[in-house]
Amino acid sequence: MPLPFQPKARTVLSCDFSGYVQPEIVKRRPVVVLKAHKTNPKLVAVVPLSTTRPKLLEEHHYRLLQNPLPDVEPTEVWAKCDLVAVVSIARLDMIRSGRRRHDGKREYLHLQIGSDQFESIRRSVVAGLGLKSVFPAEAAIVAGIAHDPQ
Repeated sequence: MPLPFQPKARTVLSCDFSGYVQPEIVKRRPVVVLKAHKTNPKLVAVVPLSTTRPKLLEEHHYRLLQNPLPDVEPTEVWAKCDLVAVVSIARLDMIRSGRRRHDGKREYLHLQIGSDQFESIRRSVVAGLGLKSVFPAEAAIVAGIAHDPQ
């Protein structure tokens, strides 16, 4: 069921990218809301999440410190910060818990990532979009971030 509201930054949701064209993302996957659109309440910028480790680690890949998805086997989760997308809230859905409430309706989770990790994702987006020269202070911080804590 699509979201009836514009979600806030840091929220983890499911996004249906069907209708995109390969090599774009073309399936349902978790995302982190990066920013709500200022003038259109039906749009948000999102960063997709993946459990596939990048073949070559670059500044625009950020490994989350923990898997934000409950009831999912612990695994590495990567923010693909070079794949920022502005999507309609009609493509978004809250993460299902896999359980049902006592009235039989699905149970949804309200998930957010921590503010420190969110700031790291934002800095990785700056790197992924090639904007380090526009934001030199951010670039200096990005250079000091260990994107793979292992």
